[in-house]
Amino acid sequence: QVQLVESRGGLVQPGGSLRLSCAASGSISSTNAMGWYRQAPGKQRELVADITSGGNTNYADSVKGRFTISRDNAKNTVYLQMNSLKPEDTAVYYCNVRNWRFPRWYNYWGQGTQVTVSS
Repeated sequence: QVQLVESRGGLVQPGGSLRLSCAASGSISSTNAMGWYRQAPGKQRELVADITSGGNTNYADSVKGRFTISRDNAKNTVYLQMNSLKPEDTAVYYCNVRNWRFPRWYNYWGQGTQVTVSS
């Protein structure tokens, strides 16, 4: 089992920045991916960015060039640096960890944190 503790989101003005963090504990596989998803009201949950245990990153087109995902393997923590925030970035952000345990991936989710971009 994996437990995830997310940092608090908040209210940010358009053009502002915010950094989210998520600390994972428990049984984390050597092969894994950590990432962030978000869900806006009335919309489906979508991938924002993820990063594998090997350091490969993947971003949604809508955040490329503005958001940066990173991880500290020693602390089992993933970070999402969000710059140039837009009102359309407003959503509940969820931390995700995917563990590879043959023969499949296992997903774990944080409780979610609200990010609101508004003037």
